[in-house]
Amino acid sequence: MSFYKEPTYYEKTALSDLQGAWTILRDTVVENFGFPGSDKIIFHIDEAMSWESVRDLNKMYPLINLIHNLAIQNGAPPSVLEAIVEVRNDFEEVQTALKKGEID
Repeated sequence: MSFYKEPTYYEKTALSDLQGAWTILRDTVVENFGFPGSDKIIFHIDEAMSWESVRDLNKMYPLINLIHNLAIQNGAPPSVLEAIVEVRNDFEEVQTALKKGEID
C-alpha cells in the first residue's frame, strides 16, 4: 500500500491570489469589527469563499458587489474598502486567466 505524498511544487495562479485577497479582506473586517454591518459582511465573505462559490465563479461576482455596497452604505473603514477593491481586481484577473486558458 502506498501513501499519497504531498506535492512539493505548487504553481501560483490567479486563483491563489484571489483566495489570498478574500482571506485578507476577512481578516481586515475582523480587525475592524464593530462598524455597522460588519456581521453581514463577514457572513457574505464566508459565502463567497464557500466551496459552492469557488466551484461556480459566476456566484462570486454578485457577492463582491453586495459586500462592496454594504461596506459603502455602512461607512466601513478605508482599509476594508481597499481590501474589497483588491478582491475585485483579483477576481477580474481570474476571469482573464480563464479566458486565456491559463487556468481551468
